[in-house]
Amino acid sequence: MKTSLETLEGLKRSLTVGVTIDMFNQKVEKSLKTMASQVSIDGFRKGKVPVSMVKQRFGDNAKSEAVNEIVNETLVEALTEVKLSPAARPTVTKIDSEGETEFFYTVEFEVFPTIEMADFSGLEIDQIEVDITKADEDRTLNGLQEQLTEYKAVKRKSKAGDRLALDFVGTIEGEKFEGGEATDFKLVLGKGTMIPGFEDSVTGVEAGKTVELDVNFPDDYQATHLAGKPVKFSISVNEVGSPKLPKLDAEFAKKFGEDTMDKLLVSMKEQMRTEINGRIEQLNKDAIFGALAGANEFDVPQGSIDGEAQNLLAEMKDRMQQQGQSAPDDMPATVFNDEAERRVKLGLMVSQIASDNNMVASMEQIDEKIAEMSQAYGENAQQMVDYYNEDVSRKSSVELMIVEKMVQDKILEGAKIKPVKKKFTEITEQG
Repeated sequence: MKTSLETLEGLKRSLTVGVTIDMFNQKVEKSLKTMASQVSIDGFRKGKVPVSMVKQRFGDNAKSEAVNEIVNETLVEALTEVKLSPAARPTVTKIDSEGETEFFYTVEFEVFPTIEMADFSGLEIDQIEVDITKADEDRTLNGLQEQLTEYKAVKRKSKAGDRLALDFVGTIEGEKFEGGEATDFKLVLGKGTMIPGFEDSVTGVEAGKTVELDVNFPDDYQATHLAGKPVKFSISVNEVGSPKLPKLDAEFAKKFGEDTMDKLLVSMKEQMRTEINGRIEQLNKDAIFGALAGANEFDVPQGSIDGEAQNLLAEMKDRMQQQGQSAPDDMPATVFNDEAERRVKLGLMVSQIASDNNMVASMEQIDEKIAEMSQAYGENAQQMVDYYNEDVSRKSSVELMIVEKMVQDKILEGAKIKPVKKKFTEITEQG
């Protein structure tokens, strides 16, 4: 076997592999004989068709099969010989079967980049810290009260805090649009859940009144096909409900699974800390890897970007379907290319750092992490543990999480860390 490697643009490579023409011809003949025993041609019994006639009709197919066999049998060895590992499956770009002594095929592929990692000491990384104050705890407790707030119909004009029961129809240029119509829609005034102008139009209005509203969707509206467009709403106020907050007593605590208010306050504070720690962990992780990406510039295989972009598109469609929204059929995966490139780049750097520092997660660490994760499932914690134990391959994702955390810690050891104090609400009220 002969090999010839050519470096193309960027990470692209071209590899030509040569074997004897006899090897190719033998595989073609073998394929033709197999076909002759299986095909049916008018005038001949099955299995009795002359090979010469099969060759005439199916010769190109036999050659294609022979090429595929040779590529499958020789490519791995050829790549080993030139000491390359493709980033994605190579594509056959040229076949030469006309030589008297040799058969050649050429494949093109991308390779992973060689990364010369910048020294961590040059990185400056913000790391967020949050103290939970009494005001934060009071605000959270008020939120629990609001969840159990009861509303009583009243005969007066609506004001902030009231809950309205509405029917409305929205039209754009006289035509109704998806999501622009609702019946018995509940709206608590002051929450800011509707587009600007909507709540104002039904504040100071009694039940039984109808309001006509002309307003524009915000330019940054999440439904891009509606962003910036003028819309006309016809809104009927069916009921004005005045709020009545529940008492903070044992009965209130029981609604949230605790016997007393003291126990509820303890569990609430624990939940607040768990939630804020999770968000801080993600933000700090983003800061670490953002600094790392900014300090290391290198090419990324386009095939890897394309694959990750397809994954991101699929994830978005799944989320939309779970939320009862229609996923766009014509959205190209290329809209996710920037995020896909960032993810691939980070994945390569994390792998490089882990490899350079011999970072490996032990089975004990993996099991401890699974046990920790399972606590979020409450009574179903053991089911979650069993899920991972039933198939060891499922633990690979947990292993990656542990190694990724090792990489983060390694970066922080060498980098310049800037502690950043933030308020509880600054973190929890982010999108």
